Amino acid sequence: MNWNKWVRQIHRWLSIAFTFGVIINGFNVAGGRPAYWVYFLALVPLFLLLFTGLYLFALPYVGKWRGGALLRADQPIYRSDDAGGSAARAGSAEDA
Repeated sequence: MNWNKWVRQIHRWLSIAFTFGVIINGFNVAGGRPAYWVYFLALVPLFLLLFTGLYLFALPYVGKWRGGALLRADQPIYRSDDAGGSAARAGSAEDA
């Protein structure tokens, strides 16, 4: 798994943790006066979401700035020395 795919997966799981934190916070506030730390329960994943989200947001712009095209997570990498590399990919596109 490459770096971008890891960051995307971590971002997804952090969003789930943030959602659960907000739900738990809502139940505790509705049930009475909760402990002071409960209010900060959703802030930990929120700040981590900020950093992963900024990284994911900047990916396409950094790729353009560097002058190279960034690969998508599901895009295969072809080399010119591969037996079925770009020629096989171009041939399948012409058949379609």
